[in-house]
Amino acid sequence: MSIANLTRAETAARSAAVTVRSYRVELDVTDAPDDSEAGFLTTTTVEFDATTTDTWLDFIGLEIRSVIVNGQFVDVEYDGARIALRGLRKSNTVVVSAVGEYSRTGEGLHRFHDPVDGHTYLYTQYEPSDARRVFACFEQPDMKAPFVFEVVAPTGWEVTSNRPPAVAEDDEDRVTVEFCPTLPISTYITAIVAGPYHRVESVWRRGDLEVPLGVLCRGSLAQYLDADTIFEVTKQGLDFFAEHFDYPYPWGKYDQVFVPEYNLGAMENPGCVTFTEAYVFRGAATAAQYEARANTILHEMAHMWFGDLVTMVWWDDLWLKESFADYMGALACAEATEWTDAWVAFANRRKAWAYSQDQLPTTHPIVADIVDLEAAKLNFDGITYAKGASVLKQLAAYVGRDAFFEGSRRYFHRHAFGNTTLADLLTELSAASGRDLAVWAREWLQTTGVSTVTLERAAAGYEIVQTDPRPHRLAIGLYDFDAAGDLVRRERVELDVSAARTPVDLPDAPLRLLNDGDLTYAKVRLDGPSLETVERSLDRVTDPLARGLIWSALWNAARDGELDPERYLSMACAFAPSETNTALSAAVLANASFTIAHYLTDDARARWRRDRLETCWAATHRAEPGSGAQLAWARALAAAAVVDDRYASDIGAMLAGDRPAPAGLALDPDLRWALWTALSATGHATPADLDVELTRDDTASGRIAQLRALAARPDAEVKARAWTSALEDTGLSNDQLDAVIGGFRAGERRDLIGRYDDEYFAALRRVWAQRSIEIARRIVLGLFPAADSLDGVDSWLAVNADAPAALRRLVDEQRDHLARDLRVRGAWR
Repeated sequence: MSIANLTRAETAARSAAVTVRSYRVELDVTDAPDDSEAGFLTTTTVEFDATTTDTWLDFIGLEIRSVIVNGQFVDVEYDGARIALRGLRKSNTVVVSAVGEYSRTGEGLHRFHDPVDGHTYLYTQYEPSDARRVFACFEQPDMKAPFVFEVVAPTGWEVTSNRPPAVAEDDEDRVTVEFCPTLPISTYITAIVAGPYHRVESVWRRGDLEVPLGVLCRGSLAQYLDADTIFEVTKQGLDFFAEHFDYPYPWGKYDQVFVPEYNLGAMENPGCVTFTEAYVFRGAATAAQYEARANTILHEMAHMWFGDLVTMVWWDDLWLKESFADYMGALACAEATEWTDAWVAFANRRKAWAYSQDQLPTTHPIVADIVDLEAAKLNFDGITYAKGASVLKQLAAYVGRDAFFEGSRRYFHRHAFGNTTLADLLTELSAASGRDLAVWAREWLQTTGVSTVTLERAAAGYEIVQTDPRPHRLAIGLYDFDAAGDLVRRERVELDVSAARTPVDLPDAPLRLLNDGDLTYAKVRLDGPSLETVERSLDRVTDPLARGLIWSALWNAARDGELDPERYLSMACAFAPSETNTALSAAVLANASFTIAHYLTDDARARWRRDRLETCWAATHRAEPGSGAQLAWARALAAAAVVDDRYASDIGAMLAGDRPAPAGLALDPDLRWALWTALSATGHATPADLDVELTRDDTASGRIAQLRALAARPDAEVKARAWTSALEDTGLSNDQLDAVIGGFRAGERRDLIGRYDDEYFAALRRVWAQRSIEIARRIVLGLFPAADSLDGVDSWLAVNADAPAALRRLVDEQRDHLARDLRVRGAWR
């Protein structure tokens, strides 16, 4: 992995000396259906100006066949990641012919064979630096250029890219498609998708602008593709951004492709956005799932301006696109679609990611110090996305919404097709608002940590107490019971808070909710009387955003060791069954599961596992038949049954058809596999049982699910094989690796897997050196021991001070999570 790394200093020097004029990239993937063919032909022609005689192109592949510099073949100087270029002139043309390698890790050009119909599907995924796995290039975001792509593929294949085809020729055996030139873009957002994809088309119009729309997925998923719903959200988003950005959509067409074995939620390739096909629902889906998909669609759409039209110079300013897209995705979702409660999920779930990340020892400012690509890869985190979005929400309130959007419009027009830093954005927002934002940026973008705010009684009235003081615009909601017994807001007080203690005059109320309306980024604690009110009457709070903020406050207090985790679980069991917002109920169920696994002593854990299973079983049967709530509880039931076999015979009978499922509950393939995994993890399913289930669902998803279920069996030999496979089998795809690791850990059987703790630490540096960063990251995180002490990880950190910084960061973060588990567990013994 080391030779593939690139530093900020060396790339800055390269872009100062080299100006790219154009790329032409030719790919031949006609042999892709043949799995014995490991690679594909790739030829890059790049034209550039240089003020240096020597530089390099980036490429990671199987072979460099030739390099031509200004019409002359030259000796190939290639170290596995860089192609040396020497004897350059002021104006240069370089042609590199090479063989790239098909990927199974979701990095570069990923190849997938569909077991349903035998068809082969390809797609690219590059961010931050994997375009070089497909074509030779200057792999850094500030060296933008127009691209022309030509792809030769098997006849009958759908081939799409960032731009529409200019020429397509089919000679019976193969099709050759040359695409129109792109506008200047960075390498990491170029894209190629090829295969017998199912395509549905529509069009969006606004004034004189007409944008062709496409939605694509694998042929075997076509029956599940709800393209009309996706198009509806897409058009609503394009209308919203057209109105607010006042910069016409610049990329010509807008394809959205749902692809298999995807590492991300989605990627904002202009004109060719790729999504995980988990967003193509094979069975019933909750409202929260549809809302999350809509949010992702709009997040990626916002990137067409923030990130694609205007791009950061280097990954330090990754937030310039991700924070904005996260904020804009939620804003557009709430204001342009049916998901008007989108800020509820943002406040409760998205910000929980940020709060957790911001308390790690590796936390960083929103504007981060990214010294190299390995650091960049790990910075797609809760700070860059959710904290940044939260802070931008504050900024919009601070400068005013009109000024915020006017500053954005100035930013687009001034820097279109260019690269920027924080200073460029602040210049335009300051000009539009008339405010000097330098102090605001220092306090919020260039510092770390999260404040915790609490309301305390004082000699006269109340005081707002905050740790890690910084300026906040804060609202306090005063909630009281109405005639119907519901908790409703009677009054709201807004004030600016910056000191460690701020006096505030408040009337008494059963519930005083700090950060009402979610105006700022801070953890909130409930005062004693408010906590007692919530403990009795959380289900009587009518406003879903207020409930979301209360659930967030309870969760943060529990994970910080300030609220007894059993008290939290009691409230979860009492109120989750009546929670009507499915995003909130899903979060509460997930947090309750985590609490039981991580924050309880052994005796309490065993008791709460039983109680959780009983709650899930009862709620699944009592929920409205066919409702999203019933589906959410059924999934929680499957998760609970992984560690408690009390209902194993009943679940087995339902799966066999010998006992009816709860009324209205559809046992779709994904739910069936979740239940089979529970049976397998508790010793109630055999490989033969899982083979029979695979005959019902012999799909890509089914095979992954069976792999997980097989590895979940509580048998020492099974765990040994899973361990070896995860560490040694380089033929596993990204999804297969996740399945093996997930099965290995299923059931929380430390008696079976604790023996591998020492082997884990012994293997870390070898894994990091030999595997791609994506796969290495999954292994490092997925197999980290859930031990009862910090001795193992502390010993590794002590003797591996010279380990790569990105690897140490991951291990440091896992150590901190484990330390928190042990600390909370010990606080409530």
